[in-house]
Amino acid sequence: MRGTFPAEYFDVRFRIPMAEISLVWPPQFVILTAWATTGEVWTDERNREADSSLRCWCAAGGLSYRRITGYSQEISHAEPGWAITMDVSVACRLGCRFRQRALYQVQDDSLWVITCAEPSRRQYVGSFRSRLADGHS
Repeated sequence: MRGTFPAEYFDVRFRIPMAEISLVWPPQFVILTAWATTGEVWTDERNREADSSLRCWCAAGGLSYRRITGYSQEISHAEPGWAITMDVSVACRLGCRFRQRALYQVQDDSLWVITCAEPSRRQYVGSFRSRLADGHS
């Protein structure tokens, strides 16, 4: 545990589809998933349905979003999510709606982990770009 957050939140790496590796990232966005939150186990079907609902929510709202998968090499865990251009306070409310404990925020190259229920509780993780790999890594 590192303060409020589990240690694996700080070991996170991100994969994106290889075709998108050269795309320019917006200066500020959030990374949010709808998969089972840390410590819970959901069926693959439930995880896929929640993920699809989150994607549909973003599309219906006219938000800019793209696939991004957070993973930990330490615990062999990967979780598909979405990089979404939106206000962090709205993202935290959305995270709560999708039963998430936390989300990531990227500001320029700074990566932060934020508690969805208490957006003022955030902690610096490190450089976003240094944690980004193409889909084959």
